[in-house]
Amino acid sequence: MNRFRTGRRSFPILGKFHLSFLAFVLLLFLALSGLQEISDKTSDSQRESLERAIERSIAHCYALEGTYPPSLDYIKAHYGLTYDEDRFFVDYQPIGSNMLPDVTIIER
Repeated sequence: MNRFRTGRRSFPILGKFHLSFLAFVLLLFLALSGLQEISDKTSDSQRESLERAIERSIAHCYALEGTYPPSLDYIKAHYGLTYDEDRFFVDYQPIGSNMLPDVTIIER
């Protein structure tokens, strides 16, 4: 029996466990935040790609037919435009047959 020992016991194994657990939680948090950033960049890239595809299809239609497409469905049917309609909403507003239509892309 040691008379000079305080009432508190030291557990070196638990101290190491806490440090390891905190390091694991920190690494998990960093990995998840990195995945979210990659997901956001991918979504932005998909939106920009859709915007360019619509612009190319509109210009192609005008070059071939001499008028801008009357609707987004017309572009889909005649120029092969495809996109994920569950992910993006495309507002296509034709102004006239000889004026560039107004196109707005919104991510859902």
